Amino acid sequence: MTDTTVFQARKILTMNPARPSATHVAVREGRILGVGSAADLAGWGPHRLDTSFADQVLMPGLVEGHSHLMAGTLWRYTYGGYFDATDPAGRVWPGLKTLDAVVAALSAAAAATVGVSGANADAPVVGWGFDPIYFGERRCHRADLDRVSTTRPVGVMHASGHILNVNTAALNLAGLLRSGIDHPGIPLGDDGLPTGELKGPEAMMAALDHVGLNRSFLSGDAQGIADFARLCVRAGVTTATDMAATLGEAELQTLERITGAPDYPVRIVSLLRLIGMKPADAVDRARALAARSTEQLRLGRIKVVADGSIQGFSARLRWPGYYNGRPNGLWYTAPEAMREAFTLGLKHGVQIHTHTNGDEATELVLDCMAQALAASHCADHRYTLQHCQLADDAQYRRMKALGLCVNLFANHHHYWGDQHFAVTVGPERAERMNACRSALAAGVPLAIHSDAPITPMAPLFTAWCAVHRLTASGRVLGAHQRITVAEALQAITLGAAYTLKLDGEIGSIECGKRADFCVLADDPTAVPPEALKDVRIWGTVQGGRIFAA
Repeated sequence: MTDTTVFQARKILTMNPARPSATHVAVREGRILGVGSAADLAGWGPHRLDTSFADQVLMPGLVEGHSHLMAGTLWRYTYGGYFDATDPAGRVWPGLKTLDAVVAALSAAAAATVGVSGANADAPVVGWGFDPIYFGERRCHRADLDRVSTTRPVGVMHASGHILNVNTAALNLAGLLRSGIDHPGIPLGDDGLPTGELKGPEAMMAALDHVGLNRSFLSGDAQGIADFARLCVRAGVTTATDMAATLGEAELQTLERITGAPDYPVRIVSLLRLIGMKPADAVDRARALAARSTEQLRLGRIKVVADGSIQGFSARLRWPGYYNGRPNGLWYTAPEAMREAFTLGLKHGVQIHTHTNGDEATELVLDCMAQALAASHCADHRYTLQHCQLADDAQYRRMKALGLCVNLFANHHHYWGDQHFAVTVGPERAERMNACRSALAAGVPLAIHSDAPITPMAPLFTAWCAVHRLTASGRVLGAHQRITVAEALQAITLGAAYTLKLDGEIGSIECGKRADFCVLADDPTAVPPEALKDVRIWGTVQGGRIFAA
């Protein structure tokens, strides 16, 4: 019996310019022997011909370069987002268009968790995906969530993941229901008490455990990791990141066990978040973690967070600041810590990805990176700026000079573009947000992402966003920053793989690489560009193993 399988397809999009399309791909031991015609592959000897995909289109397995395992975990809580969303089982949950609708959904969830015997009467009530920016100037107050319960802690995480709203009971449990608090992440009401809106990790940390959003919320438990994989297969994704992991020993062992199962369909690249530890300790930990990497679990990288969220008004913007006059946002990592992390990471070969939303945060990261490179030069570091939403052309030229990559949040054009235009940064700066064309013109390696669960994981939709830059209302936001379909497909395959230093293994279909394929019912290069987001996904092949969506 042969150990070689040749998959036949209607068309294979290889992302390899030397052989851009083909009809057959040969796979052995989870890797690609060759790609071409049936005759081209005959020289590899006896094989089993698999015609399962004879009517389908194959392209490289899609790479989600910025996502979080909590995209799977969160679905056990109440969805409170403005747009429709699909859960791991394929059920579509309708968006909630008013604050009252969010409160009603949480109230229904609270009632459903209390049995006839009164069990769970003290359990937290948790929601996610919420964003009051869609409701005008009206912010969520603790009194709004007191309508859900006055005795049980209630918490609802914003879509950005950077803000948590809680009720009076949760504030009380967290020790925050008191006067005299002076913290930029804890706004106060007219009564001198916290409003219940907690901005940034420091402010949120006191309440997270009380509303049930403990470490498994961030790192994923067995169910969450499995549900995350189901989302990936449905999206055609074969490699995905967990972009802010705590990676404690118990969490790491769970990851190793789940991803090591023979039927786990996704390669997880998990980044250690620099929080609650010194930069030197984080670099040492990352180096130790790298030694535990497997084929399906890649470790040894670090994530640094510079600022918060633009639509949450917690990102750091350069002058003139927010369009509606809101105060500037929050710094999450001190410049000294960032500079030390970059310097030590470069010295010891540890790759670092940095979250930067506002252009002031981007400027700080560029300054710290320049100083770190002067102290510890590294020729191919591929340090990557994640989101980097407001960067201008001058900053892209600096990125190129510093050898940086960028992974832009293209989905923002659709989900928050109208709000950025009218409220957060104004028309002019909104048109340059997530500037894919500027990045390519400057020669900065480019990826694009969903930041799931902040927006749904769907790389072909992300590609559509970068090609069209359409807001939810249909406004074209920055036509000069559009990229082509070919460039967008590159950004969700080889581009994302490059930012993870995995482009030698994945991102294209060519000899020697992993046998990772996205299986499509339609050809994304043949449909009209406006239909790119509607290309049907059958499933994936990962390491030569077939997974139906």
